[in-house]
Amino acid sequence: MAIHPTSMVDPTAELAGDVEIGPWCTVGPGVTLAAGVRLVSHVVIPRDTTVGANTVIHPFAVIGGDPQHGGYKGERVTLTIGERNTIREHCTFNRGTPADRADTLIGSDNLFMTGAHVGHDAVVGNNITFANNATLGGHSVVGDKVFLGGLCAVHQFGRVGQGAIVGGLAAVTRDVIPYGSAWGNHAQLRGLNLIGLKRKGYDKAAIRRLLAAYRDLFESKDQPFAQRLDAVAVTYADLPEIVEIVDFIRQDTRRPLCLPEG
Repeated sequence: MAIHPTSMVDPTAELAGDVEIGPWCTVGPGVTLAAGVRLVSHVVIPRDTTVGANTVIHPFAVIGGDPQHGGYKGERVTLTIGERNTIREHCTFNRGTPADRADTLIGSDNLFMTGAHVGHDAVVGNNITFANNATLGGHSVVGDKVFLGGLCAVHQFGRVGQGAIVGGLAAVTRDVIPYGSAWGNHAQLRGLNLIGLKRKGYDKAAIRRLLAAYRDLFESKDQPFAQRLDAVAVTYADLPEIVEIVDFIRQDTRRPLCLPEG
């Protein structure tokens, strides 16, 4: 363990034997730092936060701050971060609130670029990229392998499905389907995340079928949307990605669905 003499570590904090804490860091009560965690410098972890193995946190990040919620009265709430995350400068992650999960949950293998924000009670999956200053409101849910563009903002209680991409500067006030591509202010659904699908190894035949299902669901005007959803669920029942999209749409949610223009 290497702790710079200028840093302050609360005696109740639990640190693995190989943790590195650089200069001018603050590690508060109830904090757990797993094996291989490195705080580069000037990192503040106020309290009740767990940081998973081999996560690196860069200067001026505040990880595990109080929830930005008017009803918070100092109750014990937590932030849980998975393994192998890279958290760059000036990121801010808030702990949960008693009114919801009382825990903000972040998965593994994520990249949070400069200034990214994760609000209270949010659930963030794995292998996600938050570009510079991407902002996630409280109670939001982001699936695995999502890309959030620079300066985009996901509204509180919003959902972004697995494999989706959100463009830079997008104001996301509606739920984005899995594998969708949403951008604009306010964000609208512009199709599927084709670049992401290709990078994940989908061949042309698979992408053509996904696009056909997308067109049947979102571009056809022959039937009401609910009927088109039922028809797509039957016609493309062999495609796990379409089943996931259908299930995502059918879930109860606080936000409306992000749809194509018109």
